[in-house]
Amino acid sequence: MPKTLKDLTAREVLALAIQAEEEDGRIYADLAERIGKDFPETARSLKAMHEEEDGHRHRLINLYRERFGEHIPLIRRQDVKGFITRKPLWLNSILTVSMIRNEVETMEEESRNFYQAAIAQTSDAAVRQLLGDLAAEESRHYALAEEMDEQQKASGARAKEDMSERRRFVLQIVQPGLAGLMDGSVSTLAPVFAAAFATHASRDAFLVGMAASIGAGISMGFAEALSDDGVLSGRGHPLARGFVCGLMTTAGGIGHTLPFLISNFYYAMYIAVAVVAVELAVIAWIRHRYMDTPLLAATFQVVVGGVLVFIVGILIGSA
Repeated sequence: MPKTLKDLTAREVLALAIQAEEEDGRIYADLAERIGKDFPETARSLKAMHEEEDGHRHRLINLYRERFGEHIPLIRRQDVKGFITRKPLWLNSILTVSMIRNEVETMEEESRNFYQAAIAQTSDAAVRQLLGDLAAEESRHYALAEEMDEQQKASGARAKEDMSERRRFVLQIVQPGLAGLMDGSVSTLAPVFAAAFATHASRDAFLVGMAASIGAGISMGFAEALSDDGVLSGRGHPLARGFVCGLMTTAGGIGHTLPFLISNFYYAMYIAVAVVAVELAVIAWIRHRYMDTPLLAATFQVVVGGVLVFIVGILIGSA
C-alpha cells in the first residue's frame, strides 16, 4: 500500500526526492527533444530546466551519501499518497506548446509543495536546509515558466511557435477531419435520399444511411492512413489521421441519417433536410476558419456541391 508523506523517514524522503528530480529532468529532456525542431525557443528553456533538475539531483545524492551511505532505495511518486498521477504527455502523438507549458507549471508546483511538506519530516539541519533551498528554487522555476512565456511573447518567438502549432493542428487534425466530414456529409446524401424517396419508408432510409456512413468511414479512414506516413509532409501519425478522418466521415453521414429513426416519413424528411443545411454550414465555416477560404466562396462551393448531390439522390429515388 502507498505510504503517506508523514510515514517516510528522512532517508526515504531524500530517496524520493532524488527519484523525483531524475524523473522530472528526463521528462524535460524528452519534451525538448520532441519539440526542438518546431518550437526551438521552448526547447531551449526545457533543456535549461533539465540541467537545473540534474543539479538538484546531484546535491541530493551528495547529502544522502553523507548521511546514509551509498545505497539509495527506490521510492517513486506512485509509492506515496498525495502526488498527482500524470498522464505521459511526452508520449502524445500531438504535442502543443500550451500543453507543455501547463505541464511544466504543474510539475514545478508539485515539486515545490513536496519540498515544503518534506521539511517537517526531519530534524536534521542539513537536510532541512537543502529541502528549503530546493523548494525556493522550484518556486523560481514556476515563476520562470510564466516569465519565459512573457519573454517569448515580447520577442515574437511565441507568435512564431503559436503559428507553427496552429499549422500542425491544421495538418494533423483539421485537414483529415474536414475531408472526412465533407465526404460523409455530401457523398451519403444521394443514397440516403434516393432510398427515402424510392420507398417512402423511414426504416429503409435509415438502414441505407447507416450502411453508407459506416462504410464510407472505414474506406476514408484506411485511405487517409495509407496516403503517407507523415514524416516528410508533417501531417502526423497515419493511424491518428486515419482515425480522425474515418470518425468524421461516419459522423457526417450519420447526422442526416438519424432523423429517419422517426417513423413518420415526412417529419423525418423535413428534419433530415434541416440537418443537411446545418452540416453544410459547419463545413463552410471550418473551411473559412482554418483554410483561410473567404466565407462566401466556401459557402458557395459547399452548398453547390451538396445541392447537386441531393438533387441526384431525389431524382434517382423518384425514378
